[in-house]
Amino acid sequence: MKLKKRKIKYSAIFFICWFVLLVILVDGVLKFQTLIDYLGSYVLVEITLLLLVILPALAVYRYTND
Repeated sequence: MKLKKRKIKYSAIFFICWFVLLVILVDGVLKFQTLIDYLGSYVLVEITLLLLVILPALAVYRYTND
């Protein structure tokens, strides 16, 4: 059971760090409104950003060595 908690801890730390990096990138560098103008849909931008955060965190959870 401890190993599973360790995997969750590592993936949660990765999730938080990756989320902060994407927030800084999107809000500071790329400007959120520019992404909406480029992709044409607010919903599409939100879903893309959520997947960019959730999928790598799930990958870290899955491939963390026991």
